[in-house]
Amino acid sequence: MGRRSSTAVTGVARDDSDDELGIDDHPWEWIYQQSQSSVSATKKKRNDQHDIIGARMGTFECYVGDCVLLKAEGSNEAWVAIVAGFREADDDGDKAADFLWFSTEKEIRNSDRKRKDFLPNELYITPSSDVNPLASINGRAVVMSQQEFLRKYPNGKVPRNSPGYNKTFVCRRGCNTRTSTYTDEFVWEDVYSGKEDIGVLLELVQSKTRSTRKRNHNASLEADYVVTRPEQDDDYHSDDAVRRTVTTPRKRQKTTRVVTPSNRRVVVKKALEFTPLATRTLSPSYHQSSPFQIARAQLHVASVPSSLPCRESEFSLVYSHLEAAITDGSGACIYISGTPGTGKTATVREVVSKLDEAVRSDELDDFIFVEINGMKITDPHQSYAMLWEALKGQRVSPSQALDLLEREFNNPSPRRVPCVVLMDELDQLVTKNQSVMYNFFNWPGLRHSRLIVLAVANTMDLPERTLSNKISSRLGLTRITFPGYNHEQLMKIIQSRLEGVPGNIVEPDAVQFASRKVAAVSGDARRALDICRRAVELAEAEIRSTEADPATPSKRARAKASEAEKMKNSKGKVTISTVKRAINEATSSPLQQYLRALPFASKLVLTSLLVRNERTGLPDSTYGDVMEEMNRALVIDAGSRRVNLLKRTAERDSRMDVTTRRGEARLVRPAGISAAAVDLTGAGIIILEGQRAERPSKIRLAVGDEEIKLAFRDDPEIRALGITF
Repeated sequence: MGRRSSTAVTGVARDDSDDELGIDDHPWEWIYQQSQSSVSATKKKRNDQHDIIGARMGTFECYVGDCVLLKAEGSNEAWVAIVAGFREADDDGDKAADFLWFSTEKEIRNSDRKRKDFLPNELYITPSSDVNPLASINGRAVVMSQQEFLRKYPNGKVPRNSPGYNKTFVCRRGCNTRTSTYTDEFVWEDVYSGKEDIGVLLELVQSKTRSTRKRNHNASLEADYVVTRPEQDDDYHSDDAVRRTVTTPRKRQKTTRVVTPSNRRVVVKKALEFTPLATRTLSPSYHQSSPFQIARAQLHVASVPSSLPCRESEFSLVYSHLEAAITDGSGACIYISGTPGTGKTATVREVVSKLDEAVRSDELDDFIFVEINGMKITDPHQSYAMLWEALKGQRVSPSQALDLLEREFNNPSPRRVPCVVLMDELDQLVTKNQSVMYNFFNWPGLRHSRLIVLAVANTMDLPERTLSNKISSRLGLTRITFPGYNHEQLMKIIQSRLEGVPGNIVEPDAVQFASRKVAAVSGDARRALDICRRAVELAEAEIRSTEADPATPSKRARAKASEAEKMKNSKGKVTISTVKRAINEATSSPLQQYLRALPFASKLVLTSLLVRNERTGLPDSTYGDVMEEMNRALVIDAGSRRVNLLKRTAERDSRMDVTTRRGEARLVRPAGISAAAVDLTGAGIIILEGQRAERPSKIRLAVGDEEIKLAFRDDPEIRALGITF
């Protein structure tokens, strides 16, 4: 979503570091209202936190009502806030304070409502506030009106050698950055003079700006889910859905650790520039000239429907969890599982689309959305670079992105925009040390991250079966399972796709027959749509084959024409027999029978090659790359007997020499896989360079990708490896 592109720096630029706090790392001490030297330390501890009026570190002191600078560790930007109060300890046990934030013009994301008359050093007072540790305070800031600033600095700029350089700001308006609404212009000295005016100032900003509207939890969810018109203002049952789902209480993690600055220079990559290619625009009449073509287009799995039927309850759960996390500004992990074709990814995208509508209508805080598909990246570590680019708009290497993300999520940042990450095909992001999974599931638990991770996988027990305990524990119990569709739901899905198709070319009995066949096997909606789409193609081919030749004007020709017309009327529809032909054609071809009868080693070679091709987007790969993809897949099903047999050295004949047996032990597994690759080459299934299974040898499929997917889609041995098509 282009609207959510983030700028690199949103705070105040700061080149100096700890100039007021000194270079010595003194501990913070409270300044109590009874701060006489005669008061003992024990008596100070008995004082309530409301008696704290200030804090001291070395010679630096700040009090309630002061304007201060806050700076994140390792960052060259700072933020300005008013100290609204102090706290003995935050959730991590550190001394902390409540800060009422100022905002720069860069933090206002809505470019249409953003004012263009801002000054270079202008800040807007906002109604946003939160708790941050005292360790984030970097110095004292000076906020004044424009008139006072021009009186003190007639040339309109603070001299570089002045003590107030980069610390003096002008405030003449309040602003709600979430809705991009402003107050009328005021004189700062008239509205704020000290801690006594904090409540009045906050009331002024809240009353003169518009906040995000509260969600109406009494409206019907299904009405809002089905109706897709933007003017509809129905709402969702988020509270009830949250109560129904049990979540694991998560211990707050320490976020005040010191991050060692990296000596490496962060190089921001230039965005790729693509030369636009000439495109051919087809008119709608080209692909919608007949009812058959319209039906084929709407039954295609890539066609995006206006609504997702039969997934209302799952939609409600995902929506309520995301809405609550975005509204609360907290991190969350949600694990979504289900067999292929059950609408997991489509439902999440529909939820994000509805949340985006709520943002545009000022009903919800803004958020960033990024989708990471494990099948579309060549290396799982590239997910770091994709996340950093979504947050900051910068393209960096994966290792640099990891350092930047660690620094970003471990340091406070006021009004950080929540980020929703959809991690699709989760099993393809599993690495040997599982570092990618650990980081993405650990970051949402950090107090300042505001990261929401939606992990989508095809198996329910993937965290327990594949991931370590430290990762599965961070994933929590917020899990949503998408069951397979039954035949009634599949019928409803297919019929919704066929709405608006003229001619009633698909009989209801044919739809029911296809739905029952698919529901009895897998409940995969994509497979049901493929079968119906192929049945439409067969019906269209039948009606074309019965067309009479008008060039033979004879009685026999007229008789044939009338007979063809009758056949056309009977064969011009998709019937049960047409669906049977489509199913048999898809499952009973000689190639399909051969592929299904292959041994496990040959299936493993073909599956690994197909996964590698989809990951890289290239038709050619090397045998070594396919072997690496194979090893990654075998990790998931490492405990099965077939994988152990593949890895284990076969028993040799008792007459074989021990030395020979030891020498061949290292070659047993490569020889088995290599022999399978050579056999597939001889059968014409793959093309192997030189017919030699060596790591640099080029390898590619000699048959269509769909043939491999169709043959292995329901194969239990391939599914056990976490690979689904």
